[in-house]
Amino acid sequence: MISAMAELKDRLKTDLTAAMKARDDLRTRTLRMVLTAISNEEVAGSSARDLDDAEITRLITREAKKRREAAEAFQKGGRAEKAEEERAEGEVLAEYLPAQLTDAELADLVAAAIAESGASDVKGMGAVMQIVKPKVVDRAEGGRVAAEVKRQLSA
Repeated sequence: MISAMAELKDRLKTDLTAAMKARDDLRTRTLRMVLTAISNEEVAGSSARDLDDAEITRLITREAKKRREAAEAFQKGGRAEKAEEERAEGEVLAEYLPAQLTDAELADLVAAAIAESGASDVKGMGAVMQIVKPKVVDRAEGGRVAAEVKRQLSA
């Protein structure tokens, strides 16, 4: 059953081997963490299964978000060194994610969705989000999308 479904997982494993050979501690640690998270997800639930690339991408997105939040928390707590470490791990994870939408691209998508939904105020936010979400999957964080929708509907 291992075919094109696990290309991203194979790439992660190959990159882990290369990082270990290069003695790149940051990359080795980060890739091990992701592969462990993938394995945990695969055995969670009532039966073991293989994750496809879309599920792995969502998992990496979740892990990258955790790194950003941890970096912010460490920064606020006065632990700049730990914050930088978390940011560096986040950068490694970002290499395995689809390119993120720029603010201008996101604004254009939201404006089109608002026009399509006919929403005129914040009460129509749910309808706009339903239209935008499938278009931005894995390319923009939900909070960022919601903030842009709210900004445009409030204007």
